[in-house]
Amino acid sequence: MLEPTNNNELPAIPGKRYFTIGEVSNLCAVKSHVLRYWEQEFPSLKPMKRRGNRRYYQRQDVLLIRQIRSLLYDNGYTISGARQKLNGEEAIEDQSQAHQVVKQVIGELEGLLQVLRRV
Repeated sequence: MLEPTNNNELPAIPGKRYFTIGEVSNLCAVKSHVLRYWEQEFPSLKPMKRRGNRRYYQRQDVLLIRQIRSLLYDNGYTISGARQKLNGEEAIEDQSQAHQVVKQVIGELEGLLQVLRRV
């Protein structure tokens, strides 16, 4: 199990649209079987499934997993306590995540604009 202080040392989330379960496992410092278990316990965690039941996580899923990890490992919540906390803060978190995604998209568009101006 990871030390609580390791949560601050998680790698940055790359600018990809979809992540495999292995990539999410590395990004969030949680094993794959734990991610699959959390999908059963947290209804808001629903990665997309494609051929062969392969999971594809989006950026908001990775952020949610990091939040779940923090609640469980750093703050000492139980699974049911973390679920209740997430349900209570769901509207606030949705707004926060949407704001982060909008900021990222704006940054990417500004980068593209700079590239186009050079051409």
